Amino acid sequence: MDHKTPIRQFLRDLLARKSDGQPFSDDSSLLISGRFDSVDAVDIVVMLEERFNIDFAEIGFDQSMIDSVDSIDSLIRSAQAAKPSESSVEEQREQTGHVSKN
Repeated sequence: MDHKTPIRQFLRDLLARKSDGQPFSDDSSLLISGRFDSVDAVDIVVMLEERFNIDFAEIGFDQSMIDSVDSIDSLIRSAQAAKPSESSVEEQREQTGHVSKN
């Protein structure tokens, strides 16, 4: 799944609110470089939690995790890889005889 397109758009929208229309590449530093501030970081974290189910309470937080499109994409991919999908959870339950009674 392509996460970069919605990430780019969200970051462009955040920059536009700051009247920053300068282009950026996927590896451009946006937070550490100062283009984004702590309030913007909170907006990015909330978007990641709501849209991609990233749980920062579980994985911890470092500003480098959300500094660029590439770093955000990497964060999403690693967080999703660490969480078993619902179908794999159900398959594991069936294999062990622990089937949910829905």
